[in-house]
Amino acid sequence: MISVIIPTYNRASFLDEAIQSVLNQDYFVRNSSCSFELLVIDDGSKDNTKEILKSFGNNGNKMKYHFQEHKGVSAARNLGLDLAQGDYIAFLDSDDLWKKEKISMQMSFMKAFPKAKVCYTEEIWMRRGVFVNPKKKHRKYSGWIFDRVLPLCLISLSSALFRREVFGETGKFDEELLTCEDYDFGIRLAFKYPVFFLPKPLIIKRGGHPDQLSRKYWGMDRFRVKALEKTLHLDLTPHQEMLVRQEIVRKCQILANGFEKRNNKSEVRKYLSLINKYRPKEQGQKMEEK
Repeated sequence: MISVIIPTYNRASFLDEAIQSVLNQDYFVRNSSCSFELLVIDDGSKDNTKEILKSFGNNGNKMKYHFQEHKGVSAARNLGLDLAQGDYIAFLDSDDLWKKEKISMQMSFMKAFPKAKVCYTEEIWMRRGVFVNPKKKHRKYSGWIFDRVLPLCLISLSSALFRREVFGETGKFDEELLTCEDYDFGIRLAFKYPVFFLPKPLIIKRGGHPDQLSRKYWGMDRFRVKALEKTLHLDLTPHQEMLVRQEIVRKCQILANGFEKRNNKSEVRKYLSLINKYRPKEQGQKMEEK
C-alpha cells in the first residue's frame, strides 16, 4: 500500500487541485490492484476545507479526512504517519501539485533498487501564478548528500517517496519548530541514508501566497540554527561536525547582521555568542593566531 498524506490549514482554494493531482496518478489509475490511501489532515482550518473534502466523497474508501485543533504542520504530518497503513509514504503540501506520472516513476525506481529508502524529484516552481527558475543554489544532488542539505532545505517533501521504516529509524517531524521542520528532517534523513534524485520535474510547487510559513516568520535561519544545534547530538564524524559548526556560524552571522540593521541589540548579542560557542576549533585557532 502507498499512503499519501496531505496536511492542510486554511487552504481550501488550493486543496481540491492537490487532491485531484493525487487521484489522477497514472499508477493508481492503471493498476486497479494497487492499494493506496489518501489521508487529509486538517490542522484546524476555519475556511470551507470540510466542504471541499465532501465534494470528493470517500473515493471508494481510499480518502480519509481527519481534523485536529491547530498544532502546526509537523503535528499534522505526524498524525498522518500515525494513521498511515502503507508500506510507502508520500507527502503532498496542500498548495503543491503532482504530475500524473510522479508515483509511477518513483515506484519503478524503488522496485528496481530495493535497498533505496527514499527518492525525490526535480520541481517546477510557480510564484503567484508565474513560472520561475530556481537559482543555482537550489540544484539537487543524489546519494550521500549530508553536506548539501546543511545550507538550505534541499529535499522538498512533496517530491519525495519513502519506505515506511525510514520514520522509525530517523524519527518524525519536530513539533517544537514553528517552521523549517522539513529542513530539520532532511538533515536527519541525509545523515542516515543516501537520498536518490530523479532529475525529471514531477511536482509543481506553488508559492508566493501570504500564508506561507516562509513569509510568516522573518529570519528563517533562526529555526535552521536550532535544527543544526540538534544535529550536533547525532553520531557525527569529526568532518561532519566541523561542517555543521561552520554552517551554524555562517547563519548566526547573517542573523546578527540582520538584527543589527533592526537595532535589536539583545538578539545581536545572542547570535554573536553562538558564533563564539560553535566556531570550529581550527577556525578559532586561526583567528587567534591572526
